[in-house]
Amino acid sequence: MSYQSYYTNISCKYVVILGVIAIFFILVFFNQTNINSRSFDSNTFTVTCQEGLLQPKEAATNLSHLMFVLAGSSRAWSSRRTYVESWWRPNVTRGNIFLDAEPSEEFRPWSPTFPPFKVNEDLRKLKIYRKLRNRVHTRIYRSILENYRLKQDEGVRWYVTGDDDTLFLVDNIVDVLSKYDHTEKHYIGMYSETIKSNFHFSFEMAFGGGGYAISYPLVEALVVKLDECIERYHYIWAVDHLQSLCLADLGVDLVLDKGFHQIDLRGDVSGFLSSHPNAPLLSLHHFGTVAPLFPGMDRPDSVLHFMKAANVDQSRMLQQSICHVRVSSWTFSVSWGYSAHIYEKIFPRSYLKRPIETFRPWRQGWPSYMFDTRPVSQDPCVAPHWFFFDSIGQENERVVTSYTRKFPRNMTSCSFAGNTSADPIASIRVLSPKTPKQGRKVECCDVEYEGAEVANIRLRDCRGDEIIA
Repeated sequence: MSYQSYYTNISCKYVVILGVIAIFFILVFFNQTNINSRSFDSNTFTVTCQEGLLQPKEAATNLSHLMFVLAGSSRAWSSRRTYVESWWRPNVTRGNIFLDAEPSEEFRPWSPTFPPFKVNEDLRKLKIYRKLRNRVHTRIYRSILENYRLKQDEGVRWYVTGDDDTLFLVDNIVDVLSKYDHTEKHYIGMYSETIKSNFHFSFEMAFGGGGYAISYPLVEALVVKLDECIERYHYIWAVDHLQSLCLADLGVDLVLDKGFHQIDLRGDVSGFLSSHPNAPLLSLHHFGTVAPLFPGMDRPDSVLHFMKAANVDQSRMLQQSICHVRVSSWTFSVSWGYSAHIYEKIFPRSYLKRPIETFRPWRQGWPSYMFDTRPVSQDPCVAPHWFFFDSIGQENERVVTSYTRKFPRNMTSCSFAGNTSADPIASIRVLSPKTPKQGRKVECCDVEYEGAEVANIRLRDCRGDEIIA
């Protein structure tokens, strides 16, 4: 081969290589330009290329995206107003309370600390009126339609419904609903705590007193056919049952969330609240049929006291943390913001997460509950020392909740564990991070106790291999 042919071949190879490189850069530049041309900014909406798909990127769901639709009674408002006032945030929370009649003169003018009120429409205009089995519940159900017709829904992503004796933890509701795609149709709530209530009505419906959420696309689909659905199911007695049937006919079934609570229980619910499921607390209901939440308080004051802790950190409210003191064979169980227990024996979490059955079912029947329970015991190795939430503050970048003993246990110490009595402890201080609890993870804890009247507990993340037993 001549020198000329050799250099000609080399030159051709370089040309080919340079051509490939040029094509590569052209393709990269073209794709980048194409992506940029598809991306645009506005105040509320941005399209980005993610994992090969164009997906909407909107502002995270916040409280302004929720519309609360509450059902109430003018006659009962004087006894229930405190429950609503305890969680309603004037000029922040959006929604209305629908009453059966104009409020009494006692509440004129209507307080700005209350949700705006509306009086439900007259049902007698409905063709099906005479056939309605439960006109009160039909009135309540149509509040969704009547609220929609007010045209106050700009930017709304969710309707949240409840009663005038429902206590909502709105920050937790926002956090939970933000995990769902609000552009899809969702129906989120919880059935009753008692088997008989679910059997009598339905295992596939959200009990409305405990509250439930429906996404706005589902609201829009529902209101078009709501009166038609009432006519189709005019023989149904309960509003919540009617709602589940109407939504099922729209192709949407209930998604369960254990944070909503109908509280179909009677008596002392402290055992239930001291072993809450590992889920953010979203609501409580039926305060008029259970004992006050705290000893020595009436019902309204106990709810206001409950909200002192909830207003500081809703993410930890009623969340159970369990830790042990091996040297004295003690187990501490904390229901944050509500109660703390000391057991004079080592118990695993698998046992303590079952509520102590201090309560009774709404209606007697066996089996009674949709969850496991443990009985009230007079065995000093099994019965806890009870402490209830007293105060909340801050200390060294931590939130401090204090729990005090309200009554003596009146038992001997547990001989099985070596006769180490917890009677000298008068109060328990729980130190938790200022940062919110993340999701549904369980927090562990350490106990600091040197024989005084006060025990300190520090909440922390559980270690990867930690066994709570």
